[in-house]
Amino acid sequence: MPTRTRSEVRAGARLCAGGLLVVLWAGAASAQAPEPEPGAMAVPAQLVAVDETVLSVEIAGRIDRLPFRDGERFEAGDELFGIDCTIQEARLDKARAASHAADTASAVHRRLRDLNSASTLETQLAIAEAVQARAELNLAQAVVSKCSVTAPFGGRVVARHARAHAYVQAGQPVLEILDDRTLEATFILPSTWVTRIAPGQSVTLHIDETGATYPATISRLGARIDPVSHSLSAVAAIDGTPEGLLAGMTGRIRIPE
Repeated sequence: MPTRTRSEVRAGARLCAGGLLVVLWAGAASAQAPEPEPGAMAVPAQLVAVDETVLSVEIAGRIDRLPFRDGERFEAGDELFGIDCTIQEARLDKARAASHAADTASAVHRRLRDLNSASTLETQLAIAEAVQARAELNLAQAVVSKCSVTAPFGGRVVARHARAHAYVQAGQPVLEILDDRTLEATFILPSTWVTRIAPGQSVTLHIDETGATYPATISRLGARIDPVSHSLSAVAAIDGTPEGLLAGMTGRIRIPE
């Protein structure tokens, strides 16, 4: 019997170990994502939030308030961040006083005109100045309204893109948020299934991270078939409001034939 060298023995051991890993991985994968029932098709799916957005500042300034951190929950209407608007608020006070003075002057000129003590031109100029002052007031109010950004919906903070007390430019992203209580599953279907699936159809969704299966309903189909991959995008809404699901989780949609 030929004698095997030490390197040949090590190579054989590596091959055996590699084969064992492949077997173990295949067994784990099959346990995590069970095969679809006979007569059903399973396709990969991912959970996404129905509402998610990145909030930016509309005016340049220093971030004065940024109360929520990554992962924290907020409700619709909560202030998510605020800009120091001391100067803008002072300008608003000035515009409010100027508008009040212009309105008073306009009213006086109208009264004097009724008494034939002021010319029509003077009265019209006073009225025009009042209109202009009111427009300046509206502009100042609009600027100050941009100093505080409130939540358009309830949800959680995904990530901060700026820090408290930092100076930010107009248009700079500050906070990424999503509504984790309203999730849907997105997936891709072969184009040949376009006549077999329709909105309102019941399906099941298996999530790898939780190991559980959830009932779902097809909510909408894509508007166009990809001519290269011959596929169609689709979305399914999860029935009810199950706990423990997060955007980004993956799994498989099972569609009965």
